[in-house]
Amino acid sequence: MGLLGLSTLDAERHEELQKDGKLLRLKGMTTDHESRRIRERIALSLPVRVHSRETLNYEWTEMSRMVDVTPFGARLRLKRPTEIGRLLHLTTMMPRPLRCFDHVEDQYRVWSLVRNVKVLDPQKENGAVMEIGVAFVGKHPPHSFEDNPLRRYDIGKADSGLWTLQEGSAVSLFEIDDTDKRKETRHTIPVDVFIEVFSDQGAMGESEATVTENISTAGAAVFTSLKIEPGRFVKVSSPQHQRVVMAAVRSRHTGKDGITRLHLEFIGSEWPL
Repeated sequence: MGLLGLSTLDAERHEELQKDGKLLRLKGMTTDHESRRIRERIALSLPVRVHSRETLNYEWTEMSRMVDVTPFGARLRLKRPTEIGRLLHLTTMMPRPLRCFDHVEDQYRVWSLVRNVKVLDPQKENGAVMEIGVAFVGKHPPHSFEDNPLRRYDIGKADSGLWTLQEGSAVSLFEIDDTDKRKETRHTIPVDVFIEVFSDQGAMGESEATVTENISTAGAAVFTSLKIEPGRFVKVSSPQHQRVVMAAVRSRHTGKDGITRLHLEFIGSEWPL
């Protein structure tokens, strides 16, 4: 192994990028070819610390590795789910030519916005349940995130079509309206499902067998006894349909009948109906 958990090949690539960056800075990066080169995805398996604050009362940290990286984003795999629009905090030994700030620091700490997700089979991917693509959005999160980490965001683009990063500031982030605007019809169908909650360590924690009150391809309402906050994530499986999906808890409420429901939105895949 090379420096800080990098394989010999990755360590050599890391040093190569450092040298390339010095040359590019000396040249002033004046050519289109050099500009494109620094934006290309680079296959570099960098160790990365991922921190997520799912709710005001729940957060987790996971060590992972990047699949590839650019100065403006990265791809990595996680052993627990997240969703498009969520903010994650990444810490990694980013090669300095790929940084937008903190060029003299050993560790690169950057807030990152989840832009796409792909559900994985943990049996085939060494326990990883999701591959995500993130956009680096700056050194600090928006103020609204501190008040409510459940907020989801989108990126405001510049006239060039690309977002820009400056030291000490984030790109323009716009909150996503969480108002229920579902297009899919909810069907009042009782489907036997098994709900599992992800624990602090990424394994499965609390669980229960229950039934849906209604369901669509994009989400469901299920009867529950679980005390889980909106903003958390669960795994939903059904032997009857031979289906497993990840879901975000959008709300939890008790009806006039005294029974509590979880309202779930499926993440990364749809439910077959």
